[in-house]
Amino acid sequence: MNAKPLQGIRVLTLEQFGAGPYGTMFLAELGAEVIKIEAPEGDPSRQVGPYKLGKDDSEYFQAWNLGKKSVTLDLKSADGRKKFDALVKGADCVVNNMRGTQPAKLGIDYASLKHLKPSIVCLHISAYGRDSERKDWPGYDFLMQAEAGLMELTGEPDGPPTRVGVSLIDSMSGLTGIVGLLSCLLRARTTGQGCDVDTCLYDVAMHQLTYPGLWYLNEGDVSSRVPRSAHLSLAPVQTFPTKDGWIFIMCMTQKFWLSLCQAMGRTDLLNDPRFADPNTRATNRAAMTEALDPTFRTHTTAEWLSKLNGLLPAAPVHRLDQALDSSFARAAGMVSAVPHPAKGELRVLANPLRIDGQRPSQAACSLLGADNESVLGQRT
Repeated sequence: MNAKPLQGIRVLTLEQFGAGPYGTMFLAELGAEVIKIEAPEGDPSRQVGPYKLGKDDSEYFQAWNLGKKSVTLDLKSADGRKKFDALVKGADCVVNNMRGTQPAKLGIDYASLKHLKPSIVCLHISAYGRDSERKDWPGYDFLMQAEAGLMELTGEPDGPPTRVGVSLIDSMSGLTGIVGLLSCLLRARTTGQGCDVDTCLYDVAMHQLTYPGLWYLNEGDVSSRVPRSAHLSLAPVQTFPTKDGWIFIMCMTQKFWLSLCQAMGRTDLLNDPRFADPNTRATNRAAMTEALDPTFRTHTTAEWLSKLNGLLPAAPVHRLDQALDSSFARAAGMVSAVPHPAKGELRVLANPLRIDGQRPSQAACSLLGADNESVLGQRT
């Protein structure tokens, strides 16, 4: 990819941990010059173990920050502020993921920066927003999964509330913010008028309630967990035990149900009125599961996939290592590698976008303060 789409865009970001860094990592990998402005001690995620990459770097940190430059500045000092203001004049965007009241106090919102550059776009990703009663509250991904009801929708009915295994709300908040940022950047390029763009973890988590949220708001229906990670209203859309593991089947249409019964040699189920359509199958999910389980246990997951692929949506239920080591993940190019001074080669997850058939190239984030001289004109 000779010219990345965001080449020529300069982004200043004051961020740590997940939401902000995940979003700006996309900007960096799409060609923007992303300058990560860190306090002298650095983003705390540089110290998150167990896999360190030297004094001020870690694999955890790199997972959120690929492709960025690092500059150390103390914005509360006169010298640090002067250098930051100079950077703003040559930047297109300023991003932060601080508590709601901090951007105004630090002077990194649009009202504080527009005199330096009227077209500057300022993205704020906070926990609870900049104008709510909780604007001063700290907050993290897992708290949002808990309060938004997502944990109560996840897991087995007789088990405890369960969070998603990764920081999905951080990632979604970062991408939501970047959609807003790029939209306003397009407008600023046309009108010369910048602005503030806001999103917060709480709002994004609530937005993930999607159709169960609408069912409650309109019908008073409080969705509850169903066994086997099943869909709330369609069946069979769930896990089934195989001879050597688990498989996930998704019969989202009647056609797929017919194909499943035929491939399994269970055409007897097609005449059962309890399983006549997606709604009756969902109502009689327990009986349907009991009827299908013994048949699924007769073959391995790989054998079932061989029978079902091309007929209906199905996937193996992988462990983390199986997912990353799978031949399909390798063939798809989702595992990549970047040079790293401490490790030689750091294996990373490839960017999920393709442009003209190619994934964007990647690089490690700079070491703490490594770009002070080139960006600020001073030695570290």
